[in-house]
Amino acid sequence: MLENALKQILTTTRESWDCAETRPAVRKSFQKIIDCRTLALGAELYASAHEQKIVHHTCKSRSCPSCGHRATQLWQREQWAALPDIPYTGVVFTMPSSLWPIFQRNRHLLRDLPALGAAVIQEWVLAKYNAQVLIVVVPHTFGRRLNFNAHLHILVSAVGLSELSLKVALRFDQRALMHMWRYAVVRYLRDAARNGVLRSDLAPEQLKGLLKTQYERWWNIDIARFQSKGHFLRYAARYVRRPPIAQHRFISITEREVEFSAKDLKEKRVVKIRESVEDFVRRLAEHVPDHYRHAIRYYGLLAPRSQRKINMLFLLLGQQRRARPPRLGWADSIWKSFGVNPLVDQQGEQMRWSGRLRPQVVH
Repeated sequence: MLENALKQILTTTRESWDCAETRPAVRKSFQKIIDCRTLALGAELYASAHEQKIVHHTCKSRSCPSCGHRATQLWQREQWAALPDIPYTGVVFTMPSSLWPIFQRNRHLLRDLPALGAAVIQEWVLAKYNAQVLIVVVPHTFGRRLNFNAHLHILVSAVGLSELSLKVALRFDQRALMHMWRYAVVRYLRDAARNGVLRSDLAPEQLKGLLKTQYERWWNIDIARFQSKGHFLRYAARYVRRPPIAQHRFISITEREVEFSAKDLKEKRVVKIRESVEDFVRRLAEHVPDHYRHAIRYYGLLAPRSQRKINMLFLLLGQQRRARPPRLGWADSIWKSFGVNPLVDQQGEQMRWSGRLRPQVVH
């Protein structure tokens, strides 16, 4: 694994992305990654009688491999307390690749996809079981090769609440959900084109033909069932707050090229992908979310306005709703993940906080 590979790439290609033509969210995110764990963000000082340690502040950017991993850990702890101990289901809503460029060019349309997916799930559950369920939606725009691939990972409870009574063992119909999801997306795009908020190089009749063709084909929908909350959260951790590319996937970096690994599902093996540094940064920039776009969305019984109903669900299940756990500190996170206490010096003595370094200009 290459150390600080992404930081190295972004530093050497600054001229290509740090310009007025680049989205502000991309420039801010990339700069955060470069500054992560440097004096540009400041630092905390810890000391013992024998040693002093500087702990640099982190950027907390979603695109940062290390910060994204820590954010996932914190989310898992919070959801372990917030969710009831019941079975869950994972649903993946995809769309044909010919529709990806539409969302790629019209990024403002991406913000409505989570609500569309959640509405499909809730509408089907209501019609089939007359119940409401817990829904977590994680929107993704990237594939394994860092290509643009708009899809949703939706995590749903397999137990629903209906007029203060429980509906258990909900089983989701792949064909029915596919038809509803396909209809929702195609209708949404047709309405966007009719209202003049969809930009496309296609002529209006060509766009209509494309949507008609995609509406008549099968869309892939994946459904996975989890028997426990722990299994559910382990699965969710693979997607929640996940950066577009993990640090361990980088193989080599030169002044001109980047080589990284990716899973090839057709060949069922790991392949090596090589592309120019400029193309890699351009692809990465496409997956940086715009400002104020949430990485996780909550619907159904998990919506903020449904607190009374989820309390009733816990009551009917006979389970105690846990209090939100205190935030896990960075030292505790390292201890939990690696079994190493970073605040113990070489003599085995505990180090204490002794001061703070203000952010500095780093050249």
